[in-house]
Amino acid sequence: MSLSLIGKLYGIEAHIKAKSSDEKYQTRQEKSKPIIDKINQWIIDNREKTPPKIKLGEAITYWHNQAHKLETYLQDGRINIDNNRAELAVKPFVIGRKNWLFANTANGAKASAMLYSFVETAKANGLLVDSYLQTCLNELAKKPESLEHLLPWNIKQG
Repeated sequence: MSLSLIGKLYGIEAHIKAKSSDEKYQTRQEKSKPIIDKINQWIIDNREKTPPKIKLGEAITYWHNQAHKLETYLQDGRINIDNNRAELAVKPFVIGRKNWLFANTANGAKASAMLYSFVETAKANGLLVDSYLQTCLNELAKKPESLEHLLPWNIKQG
């Protein structure tokens, strides 16, 4: 039940995406707030009945503890329902941080930095990363003494 109600909240957000902040606020008060109230009541009704160690219990506890933060978006049309954009922006750094632990030598760090540079340069130039890396590896096998010819603007992807 709660998942379908959360889906409805996102449906409302998709519908009002291009609206002004004032229009978003008004629509949220009329349509989203009753849904949030319904979810909150469901949480209250089921919190004591659900073991806290199972996944549903964890979700109920999380909602109960964080509901006041979620409800902030109801009070201001400029606030998004979630922080997905911010999380997506930092995701590469979170993943990278874990990967960088394996570069425990200067040579490993240098190799990792070169690989990341190739990947990000390919992305920035609109290239297909997998294809570009394969082309680079093929070319390095032929002419390993230089990297200049592997820059995106000097290479033909095949």
